Amino acid sequence: MGFPATVREVTVVLGASGGIGWVLRQCWPGMLSAEAQTRWQARRPQADAGLQEDWVILDPLQDPDGLMQALEGADQVLCLAGVVPGRGTDLADNTHLALAAIEAAAQAADRSGRDEGAARVFLASSAAVYGAGSGLLREEEPVRPTHAYGQAKRDMELQALARGQELGVPVCALRIGNIAGLDAILGGWRPGFSLDCFPNGQSPRRSYIGVRTLAQVLAALLRTPRLPPIVNLAQPGTIDMGDLLRAAGREFALQPASERAIPEVAFDLTLLQKALSQKDMPATADAACLAREWAVLEPDFHALHLEGSERP
Repeated sequence: MGFPATVREVTVVLGASGGIGWVLRQCWPGMLSAEAQTRWQARRPQADAGLQEDWVILDPLQDPDGLMQALEGADQVLCLAGVVPGRGTDLADNTHLALAAIEAAAQAADRSGRDEGAARVFLASSAAVYGAGSGLLREEEPVRPTHAYGQAKRDMELQALARGQELGVPVCALRIGNIAGLDAILGGWRPGFSLDCFPNGQSPRRSYIGVRTLAQVLAALLRTPRLPPIVNLAQPGTIDMGDLLRAAGREFALQPASERAIPEVAFDLTLLQKALSQKDMPATADAACLAREWAVLEPDFHALHLEGSERP
């Protein structure tokens, strides 16, 4: 398996069968330049894969040679591959997959003798690394994850950034806020759903981003020549989860928040704002806009799932 290195702006998306990958496959056509080429990786064929020549089917942890070949000629790698709690998987695979991407990028550059050096690797990290941190959460401040998933993502960041520096591979970890529709609130809503309610009458507030806005910002970041090693990714402001469900027309009940519940997770977006042009910086989050972005994609998302394919 080999790919030509002559096409400009080649992006390889690892873990393209996941939720973010599915969103990018719906939204990126028309967003990326005509010169851009995207290769999508999954461990098994996808029902909605479209042009099969754009896909690479392999297990990154079991086929390092295949992964290296898939990255030949790539300008950037968007590593969305990872694991989440509750599915009988090893959370340490978040680190293993990130390291596999970085090492494959270095090997592909060595093999092809690219003058530009190794492809830049973007990693999908999470707000979970911040734990119960208060105030505006900044990338450069110490973090204290409060559960295993947040710790696993923090371990991934630390080991991946160190390995990238060692191998000369540029690495940027994107701490992505709640994605409206791929989250546990709007995306996880079911009849009888309940939200925590704090003494001030509010439900939890979080930094959010809409699905189409996420695709636009990721496309812009891929075009950005220089980025810090860690960048918060969300729309400005925070969203009350109750307001989001109301905007989407979802009924829910309120329950008293436990002592361990976190009232607010709010990103400082200074680094994102510095990295993006004014045109590319997303607008302040609005519950109605977030709900509308998801409403456009939601029917196809659920239809694909009901057809029995691997859930994105």
